[in-house]
Amino acid sequence: MITRRAFVCAALAAAATARARADEFDPAMNANAQELRVLLGPGVVRSASPGSFAFNGQTYRGTYSRLPGGSIVNTLRLEEYLYSVVPREMTPGWPDAALQAQAICARTYVLQRSNPARGYDVVPSELDQVYGGVAQESPAARAAVDASAGLVLRYGANFARVMYSSCCGGHTESASDAWGGAPIPYLGGVVCTTCTDSPYYRWNRTLDLTSVASAFANEIAPLGSLQSLSEGTRDPSGRARTIVLAGTDWSLPVKGSTFRLRIGPRVLPSLLITKFEPAAEAAGHIAIEGGGLGHGVGMCQWGARGLALRGAQPAEILNSYFPGTDIDHD
Repeated sequence: MITRRAFVCAALAAAATARARADEFDPAMNANAQELRVLLGPGVVRSASPGSFAFNGQTYRGTYSRLPGGSIVNTLRLEEYLYSVVPREMTPGWPDAALQAQAICARTYVLQRSNPARGYDVVPSELDQVYGGVAQESPAARAAVDASAGLVLRYGANFARVMYSSCCGGHTESASDAWGGAPIPYLGGVVCTTCTDSPYYRWNRTLDLTSVASAFANEIAPLGSLQSLSEGTRDPSGRARTIVLAGTDWSLPVKGSTFRLRIGPRVLPSLLITKFEPAAEAAGHIAIEGGGLGHGVGMCQWGARGLALRGAQPAEILNSYFPGTDIDHD
């Protein structure tokens, strides 16, 4: 396992170049890196041992307060929050370097989004990062957080906008292609060759056209019955920008992200779709082949695992997925 001293020295050496790149002002630059506010929501809360409390039967580090509407906010040290987040966002049995890269991503994610004007900083779900209190911690994840303590990813003088997902399927996605907006230089999409061990690297799904028609009933009802699905346009990563719904005498292109959301993100694991064709053994169904799990933007977690197994250190892993960024202290 890389020692903290060696890791910090390597990271600071990589960040020694002058930070002259311009980026917009980010209010999170003024955030207090030592504590964080997590909106747990409504529930039953009681004091536990010193420095912790119980919420809905689960133990949480830190203290709590109640918002005017009754929701509970957990205030705790950022590093203690990461003890629970890292093993929920990445398998704790994975290599140390991958876990440390995940810890740096998770720490940066919080600091880039903190907003002192709100009553909380993050929610404890996939809308931000999954957080479950003390019961979700693991020794390996705590060690990874401690080994990378205080290290964050920056672009120029500001915190980078960190994204990550489970498996990119061979090419990460551009943030602007995924969600619109101006291109972000370090989130433009890169080739990834190390996520092939993921069970979602390649997948097959069969969609029932009746279910698809139900999901898009408002759009297709005036047009007629749905007969088929086909590939529309693709972005540079190979992901579907549009998917075409068609009847006997009409066709309707819909945004790929809208299609996946309506069908269900677990039904359609990603938009990296390689084939649409009528299902040979099921009338009224479409067979789909594709790869990856999640939006694909930023760090590919299975790819980070693969790089770590090849001997890559955290700084190398992060530079692979966020080119042009530097590791520095918060």
